[in-house]
Amino acid sequence: MNIRIINGPNLDLLGTREPSIYGSRSFGDHLTELRAEFPGASVDLFQSNVEGELINALHQADAECDGVVLNAAGYTHTSVALRDALATMGIPVVEVHISNIHAREEFRQHSLTAAHCVGVITGFGLDGYRLAIDHLLRRKG
Repeated sequence: MNIRIINGPNLDLLGTREPSIYGSRSFGDHLTELRAEFPGASVDLFQSNVEGELINALHQADAECDGVVLNAAGYTHTSVALRDALATMGIPVVEVHISNIHAREEFRQHSLTAAHCVGVITGFGLDGYRLAIDHLLRRKG
C-alpha cells in the first residue's frame, strides 16, 4: 500500500517551532520511525508552505497512492481551494493535527477540509500520523 503524508505550512520547522505545542522532534526522525513500524507500506512525505503545491500534491497522490495523511496546518482553517481539491479525491484522506485544534484559538477550531476526509485525528502529537496510517491500512485490508 502506498501512503503519502502531505504536510502544510511551517511543519518543516517541527522540532524547533513552538516545542511546547508541537514537541521537540523533527518530522524526519518521526518519518523514519513510521516507515519502520509499517514495513509493508510505502510511506512518503510531501511538505510545502505553498497552497497551490499542496493542491498539486493531492492531485498527484490521488493518481499514485492508496491513501493520504493530510496535515494542512493553517490552511485547514482558511483554504476553500484545498477543500475543493479534497472533494475530488478518489482515495481516502485522514486529516491530522499535532495539537488539539479544539483547545486552541477560536479560528483554529473549525476545519474547512474535514468534511472531505474519512476522519480527523487531533491532539495526539506526532502519534496522530501513526494512528492515521494504521487506519488506512486496516481500511484497505
